[in-house]
Amino acid sequence: MATTDVKVIGAWPSPFVNPVHKKIPVLIHGDKPVCVSLVIVQYVDDVWASGPAILPSDPYDRAIARFWAAYIDDKVNIRSC
Repeated sequence: MATTDVKVIGAWPSPFVNPVHKKIPVLIHGDKPVCVSLVIVQYVDDVWASGPAILPSDPYDRAIARFWAAYIDDKVNIRSC
């Protein structure tokens, strides 16, 4: 599945972006849309596991990285509204 087309959409008028929740960017892998930055990072880490990892492999370190990414994402989204 890793050989299919991959697109990243980050423009607001895109039909793939959810206008209710304003989830930008959107990664489209084949016909599957994946939104929310942290979910995209986890998806890329899982699908292309043969390359270098984005998130740590240790479960504790991975949880800490997710926490800080969600915390920063939350702070950025609050200030941009």
